[in-house]
Amino acid sequence: MLLQRFLVRLLTMLVTLFGVAVVVFVVIRLAPGDPIAMMLPPGASDEDIARLRALYGLDKTIVQQFFIWLGGVLRGDFGTSISLRQDVLGLVFDRLPATLELATVALLMAVAIGGTAAVLGARERGTAVEAGIDIASGTALSIPDFLWGLVLILLFGVLVPVFDISGRVSPQLDLPFVTQFYLVESLLRLRFDLTWDLLKHMLMPAVALALPLAAIIAQLLKQSLKEVLDLDYVVLARVKGFSETQVILREALKNAALPTLTLVGVQFTFLIGGTVIVERLFSYEGLGNMAIDAVINRDLPLIQGIVLVFALLFVLINLAVDMMYALLNPRLCHG
Repeated sequence: MLLQRFLVRLLTMLVTLFGVAVVVFVVIRLAPGDPIAMMLPPGASDEDIARLRALYGLDKTIVQQFFIWLGGVLRGDFGTSISLRQDVLGLVFDRLPATLELATVALLMAVAIGGTAAVLGARERGTAVEAGIDIASGTALSIPDFLWGLVLILLFGVLVPVFDISGRVSPQLDLPFVTQFYLVESLLRLRFDLTWDLLKHMLMPAVALALPLAAIIAQLLKQSLKEVLDLDYVVLARVKGFSETQVILREALKNAALPTLTLVGVQFTFLIGGTVIVERLFSYEGLGNMAIDAVINRDLPLIQGIVLVFALLFVLINLAVDMMYALLNPRLCHG
């Protein structure tokens, strides 16, 4: 049953990707603005314009353009960036690791902050501590990630400048990176000076992304814990002499965490989408920042490539979460 569930989800994933490809392709071509006109200087001849249109396939009908592009994608050819004149797939792979590292650090921070707040709130339920956690969660959730970014820039970039708020790494450092996974590579090379420098650049955008998600995790997990804490097997654990913290961590947390696991997976996809604005705000050299440049420059092949890669990430994460949830709760496979 698990295999059948996987195959159904895989088929759904492929249909979803095709739908995203169609929508993105049509929408960006219907948007106002001529990318060829933006590339050429004022007064360019009609021959130059026609030559560039033919070069990028823009002289064909939209249906022909779509199937030419789709055929290329299936062969691993996402086309050539109009503004950067480079292979789109290479550009995406250059920036994607930075975004994945940022999103992963933000996710870990959100789980740590939200999980701790949830356990503390469930342990101190009905007290001022729980009320304080609810107020803090509500505040964190009410403010969007980009606004948190502005607040953090003001606090730690202007008033108390203790963190770097621009870029991904200090350029004056010796950068021996072979891959674009700078953080992972610095740890593997035991270059902790680089790791610290990367974290100093990454911390503020990661916090801005993590705070709203941490608030959601705190609220959902706390509510689940409070429901589980009234079940018989948990009450029995108290009778055996376990402390309330032991009861929560050893008995209640495993069952209460299942709904939160699904939420974290879904929210991780939104978190990756949130990097688009936050990366721009902190001049972080990730895929999101490049996406905004592509939109400004009306770089159609690059926009299509970035959106398709984002969509692929979304469906893969959802597929992984769905399979993990089914493994942890086998009754779903027989439902």
